[in-house]
Amino acid sequence: MPERAHPGDAGYDLRSVERVDLAPGARALVRTGISVAIPEGYAGLVLPRSGLAIRHGISLVNTPGLIDSGYRGEIQVPLINHDREETFLIEEGTRIAQLVLVRAAAAFFAEVQFLEPATDGRGESGFGSSGS
Repeated sequence: MPERAHPGDAGYDLRSVERVDLAPGARALVRTGISVAIPEGYAGLVLPRSGLAIRHGISLVNTPGLIDSGYRGEIQVPLINHDREETFLIEEGTRIAQLVLVRAAAAFFAEVQFLEPATDGRGESGFGSSGS
């Protein structure tokens, strides 16, 4: 079962149920052996584990992975090995990702001719607009 490493942690650790040799630059869809029923109005975000990222270069191909409330299949984690030299061994029980549950608001979208200005003055400034 997914569990938190520490009380108050936002993420529930997801563990592998299979052995996978993840070669440098390789990708693999790794099984967790669990399925969840996320309540309507919520979503599950599958996120990388920071320790695997910094120590081994292991991350998720699609960060974050999104689990909709209607999905009932097995959670599988698409991992990638960014390390240029070392193969990473995933064994049964290895913590490979974390699951965070978030509220997912329903929205109504409407086409408009213009948008009201932002109250913070940002406007259309995007990547890098707030400095380094």
